[in-house]
Amino acid sequence: MKILKDILYKVAIESVTGSTDIAIHKIDFDSRKIEENDVFIAIRGTLSDGHDYIEKAIQLGATAIICDTLPGNIEKGVTYIQVKDTNTALAFMAANYFDNPSGKLKLVGVTGTNGKTTIASLLFQLFQKAGFKVGLLSTVKIMVDETEYKATHTTPDSITINHYLNEMIEAGVTHCFMEVSSHGIHQKRTEALHFVGGIFTNLSHDHLDYHPTFAEYRDVKKTFFDSLPKTAFALSNIDDKNGTVMLQNTVARKLTYALKTYADFKAQILESQLSGLLLKINDNEVWVKLIGTFNAYNILAIYGTAIELGLDSLEALRLLSDLESVSGRFQYIVSAGNVTAIVDYAHTPDALENVLKTIDDIRTKNEQLITVVGCGGNRDKVKRPIMAKIASDLSDKAILTSDNPRNEDPEVILDEMEQGVDAHNYKKILRITDRKQAIKTACQLAQPNDIILIAGKGHETYQEINGVRHHFDDMETVKEILEQLNK
Repeated sequence: MKILKDILYKVAIESVTGSTDIAIHKIDFDSRKIEENDVFIAIRGTLSDGHDYIEKAIQLGATAIICDTLPGNIEKGVTYIQVKDTNTALAFMAANYFDNPSGKLKLVGVTGTNGKTTIASLLFQLFQKAGFKVGLLSTVKIMVDETEYKATHTTPDSITINHYLNEMIEAGVTHCFMEVSSHGIHQKRTEALHFVGGIFTNLSHDHLDYHPTFAEYRDVKKTFFDSLPKTAFALSNIDDKNGTVMLQNTVARKLTYALKTYADFKAQILESQLSGLLLKINDNEVWVKLIGTFNAYNILAIYGTAIELGLDSLEALRLLSDLESVSGRFQYIVSAGNVTAIVDYAHTPDALENVLKTIDDIRTKNEQLITVVGCGGNRDKVKRPIMAKIASDLSDKAILTSDNPRNEDPEVILDEMEQGVDAHNYKKILRITDRKQAIKTACQLAQPNDIILIAGKGHETYQEINGVRHHFDDMETVKEILEQLNK
């Protein structure tokens, strides 16, 4: 049991009705999970408003309500705390409830459009190899040392974050690497967390279904760095035009990484092959198993972070050379018929272009490049024609298909994608709504030495159609089809 007034520390309170000197069981923002002596925090979401469920929460046993607007009916024996912003209140209350676990380990946040999962996951891998107990909060999974949990959001809600950070403390974890999404920052999920460092990867077209403008998307990312303490480091990719913007107002120690310009951590690509990269990082050569220019940036961010967290530079390079690629990030197989199939999460125009250009850099041009790509439903529509244009411009053949149509008509999504294809590229494209059939067609079209890129879903093991998630794994599907064709 906790005392309510103790978990209200640092919460901006506007009014109190009732006593804060009461014992409470737990805190929650989901009225369906409320039990006797719980605190219900009314959050205004995009689809529903928690204030509409205050009465239900009280009926289920809530003894305290946190809200930004007091309800018309005040129940006797219930404490009402009116706050300026319930999202921010939730963040501080969650941290206080779990005794502020983020301050008891070294927490590093990774933000940007692309590369967050790769950088966070490989930092987890590197520090594990260095002998530390490590935590990970990522799109793909949550790790508490050796124990894996399923991830549901890129940046979970404040209660979930602090719950797992607390689990990490109990497991003896000393370092945690966390993806920080623009949604998470905007909804104050990272408020009240103590970060020892922040990493900026890059910024390109994404999430404009949520943020009204690109400028707001950029500025939300920037607030993460603005809030870092003086004791933290802010490591930014200054080859990206927004890299210096992220550092403008931060009081953290400013550090940079780049391939094209002078930076604290600088790299040069000496060799680029399907088997990996030979890099020169700050005058030392290192071979890594990751592929492409975009991964050279990721490796630099990982190296810079490792140095900032106290690893010896030569030890950091040795560990970099041992890192394995992340699930669904440029994962590839070569079939018995010598067809290379690559699965990548590239679901933004910038990411798709990077992957296709990487493949172009390492291919001989004597083979076909066949790209299978779709766009998600109920998400940013502006990028749909752009994605199709990139795929048709940079591939020998592009198959437009479904991603996660969700509640949209997949044919409408494909219509909108097709609008971006230039007239001279129409002969290159096929339109196959069923994703499995699209992948099968790509495999049937492929000749020995050809390359198939299956983009957009990466690590995901489902396809969401009309609100229902069906099992679907791109890598599993292409392996199975290629094996059948080889037989």
